[in-house]
Amino acid sequence: MDQLIDTNLRTGASPTPRIDAAEPWPGTADAGYRAAILFTGPRAIGAELARASRARVIDQVAPARVAAHLRDMALPDIVWLFDAETIEEANFADICDAVAAMECGLVCETSLGALDRVAAQVPETIRTEWLVDPDPADRIVALASASRSSAHVVHDAARDETMERIDRLQDEVARISRLLGDLAGQRALPGTPTAYAPPGESGADAMGQVRSPIRDFSSTPRSFEPEERTIQRLRAKAVRRMLRQRRMREQYFPADLFADPAWDMLLDLYAARLERQPVSVSSLCIAAAVPATTALRWIKTMTDAGLFLREADPHDGRRIFIGLAESAHDAMGRYFEALEE
Repeated sequence: MDQLIDTNLRTGASPTPRIDAAEPWPGTADAGYRAAILFTGPRAIGAELARASRARVIDQVAPARVAAHLRDMALPDIVWLFDAETIEEANFADICDAVAAMECGLVCETSLGALDRVAAQVPETIRTEWLVDPDPADRIVALASASRSSAHVVHDAARDETMERIDRLQDEVARISRLLGDLAGQRALPGTPTAYAPPGESGADAMGQVRSPIRDFSSTPRSFEPEERTIQRLRAKAVRRMLRQRRMREQYFPADLFADPAWDMLLDLYAARLERQPVSVSSLCIAAAVPATTALRWIKTMTDAGLFLREADPHDGRRIFIGLAESAHDAMGRYFEALEE
């Protein structure tokens, strides 16, 4: 019989007998649908996922065998890559090709330092959950998200307080995602002053909504810098000042009391665009001021809602940037124009 390969290289665990795909892992009850996982991590973590009654680990293989396993064996719902940054680039690309061809989900565990490099290798077409230095709760949330993205319906026989909280979190993320999607489809945010609302398609009401600042063209500007660029630089400084003020609150109050990662990321991306600076995934996670795994979940939500865009680094194919979509940039511009009134 083949041997189950445990890839926990850091502990040097010895190979253990292969688990039959038809048999549940220890500590699990076969009750309703459970996501089938092809796992590349330590057996102990696979057992934790299985005990959550959310998963059925059908096999555990070394990263070098994942792509061939996908093409030769039964189709899993999720491929789970542990320590993804340790997988060779060619092998990782082969895994991504196989995952995309089989249309299964992907969960990647990596470190914050390697996040940009690993994220750049995963095509946008693959539904991916990202984990950075996760704890068991983070893994269960990622599993729930990846499972719900599949065509199956998850039914749990055993419910506890932790699973109920995770479900409420998922429902709240879905609600926020729908709200962000609605905002991305609008040209004006709810509550935007009438003077800044876009004119109707007929353009009949445009005259009452256009306001032009008074300018003195008789004097020569002190700088050769275009006026629009000057405004952008001043506004970028204002946004950065706002971000610093938000971080200063954490010196006097608990940080999670004011946690608002979506707004912090919007501010950071808006300031970076005004400054004409790219923002990497890892940098945006830091700007969110929440754990990296939580920040990555928000980045995915905002990207799915059409507010964030993935942008390839033209000078380094191993890295991607995150930018504001035009609708989000326009909405942020109108917001700050309203503040300046």
